Amino acid sequence: MLIKAIHSINPNAKFRLVGDDLNDIEWLDGTTPIAVADIEAKIAELPTWEELDAQAEALKASAKAKLIAGEALTEDEANTIVL
Repeated sequence: MLIKAIHSINPNAKFRLVGDDLNDIEWLDGTTPIAVADIEAKIAELPTWEELDAQAEALKASAKAKLIAGEALTEDEANTIVL
């Protein structure tokens, strides 16, 4: 979630995490540092892995039901199908 949070704040951010602590982020290529509090706030806003899994399962179930009923799929539903 750290990478997603940072890229949600600055999609062009270049960085590396030196240790396990958010205070150990090394900002690269002239990227303006983002405050740890801002990163933590963004992480709190993002869905958890469990929520993302639940959303994916719901999309798969919706896609399956629509296929069985002969209905058109949304693009997100179609993206859940692996051929």
